[in-house]
Amino acid sequence: MKNIKFIFGFVILLALAISCTVDGIDDDTSLFNSLGAPTNVTAFYNITQDNSGLVTITPNGESVVSFDIYYGDGTLTPATVVPGKSTSHIYAEGTYTVKIIATSVKGLKTEVTQSLVVSLKAPENLVVTISNDLLISKKVNVKATADFATMFDVYFGEPGNDTPVSANIGGTASYTYINSGTYTIRIVVKSGAIKTTEYSESFVVTAILQPTTSAPAPPLRQEANVISIYGSKYTNVAGSNYFPDWGQGGQGSSWSEFDLNGDKMLNYIKLSYQGIDIGSAIDASSMEFLHIDIWSASNISVDIFPLPDGVIPANERFVTKTLVANQWNSFDIPLTDFTSQGLPINNLKQFKFVGAPWATGTIFIDNLYFYKTAAPSTGLAGTWKMAPEAGSLKVGPSSGSGAWFSISDQAVIDRACYFDDTYVFSSNGTFSNVLGTETWLEKWQGVAVDACGAPVAPHDGSAASYVYDEVAGTIKITGAGAYLGLPKANNAGELPNVAVPNSITYNVTLSEDKNTMNVVIEAGNGVFWSYKLVRI
Repeated sequence: MKNIKFIFGFVILLALAISCTVDGIDDDTSLFNSLGAPTNVTAFYNITQDNSGLVTITPNGESVVSFDIYYGDGTLTPATVVPGKSTSHIYAEGTYTVKIIATSVKGLKTEVTQSLVVSLKAPENLVVTISNDLLISKKVNVKATADFATMFDVYFGEPGNDTPVSANIGGTASYTYINSGTYTIRIVVKSGAIKTTEYSESFVVTAILQPTTSAPAPPLRQEANVISIYGSKYTNVAGSNYFPDWGQGGQGSSWSEFDLNGDKMLNYIKLSYQGIDIGSAIDASSMEFLHIDIWSASNISVDIFPLPDGVIPANERFVTKTLVANQWNSFDIPLTDFTSQGLPINNLKQFKFVGAPWATGTIFIDNLYFYKTAAPSTGLAGTWKMAPEAGSLKVGPSSGSGAWFSISDQAVIDRACYFDDTYVFSSNGTFSNVLGTETWLEKWQGVAVDACGAPVAPHDGSAASYVYDEVAGTIKITGAGAYLGLPKANNAGELPNVAVPNSITYNVTLSEDKNTMNVVIEAGNGVFWSYKLVRI
């Protein structure tokens, strides 16, 4: 067990106090000031097997300039060790608490204590656990515990590598193999005795052949700016066939839809060439990019073909992307990379993916879509807030009515934490509720009384997008928890009586100078909330 505490010390470093006047650098200590206390401080024990009790202690850590090692046996003076060096000490039999104090360049200190067992008996009751790492392909972790033991060596049995990996007893020794397969792993457990205790096991090392994490989440985009072929973020073209089988099935290639804890993705196995038959022809001529996320356990390359309806092989065009194995590879391909080759993109009906080497690598695909940068929203883009005046927040049986409630001048003062909230409409189509550290909370949000308080999820400023229809006079805000005016009012009713919606549509009227926005929403049947917002 390790116990860690941080000690903030003070030191005057003369060298760093000298001002710098080298070209372009004048007293710039920002990097120095950003340095923290040492981290990941540990110590490795190596005990000799000669009944002498001689233990070599090698400390490790990050952002460390020196270590002080307290042996824990009553020796008052610590050994001072610089990184990369060790200290040795002869112990009598017993269990000790070794203390390591690591010091940074700023004099900040991190203290760690570790248990050390010194015994002249051979280790007994050995328990070994060998496992494949869940995240790193072909990596094996070995953990060993035993009575009277100090450390252990692991010989992982890969041909050409006879160097053991060592760890403290109770710790973990890890190794990444070049190839998967079956190996004989030998563990040698050591105390201070001449005799050691050994264990061997034939172990199957496996390669991770599928992703263990989801592809990066796509950003919020307006629906008009996306044509999605596959993925869960946007609405996909209906009726697409993700394995039309143009003959590749007979070559050993196949496909499935892989489910990673509810996140589905396309899986093309032993990729020779695979394809997608899009449910209906699409016109991507107004789009700017093709996005695709690809994962593979192999370092392969993939040719990506968008195919016009009825295209002949001689007129197909592609872009090649080389993958880095065991991670998601995200590509945003300019559509000019295709059109500059003479490919028309106004009537696309299929996709084709060709692997190299042929029919050897397996790939996973997610988030396949075309997109374009959102156009600025005329007259709306900018930062807004509720007008800090009586009547700016009200509700009644008709649009603009305050018959049931209309905020007073005193309530504006009492709810200052609400009237400083801002609503940010970006020119790229994103929307943000910027609430600061406090906003106005009501009982339905889980507080005892209506009062200022920390924002409560999902109404806490999560990412969102918007579409402003200037002709219809509406704003549609998409993103669970995003809102104008009050978080409880939405098109279905008022929270908590209805579910939190994924989108809300408001009726809006802008003043002639575009600096005042009057917003109305019918929250259910015959309940009209009205807000007055001003540009800031």
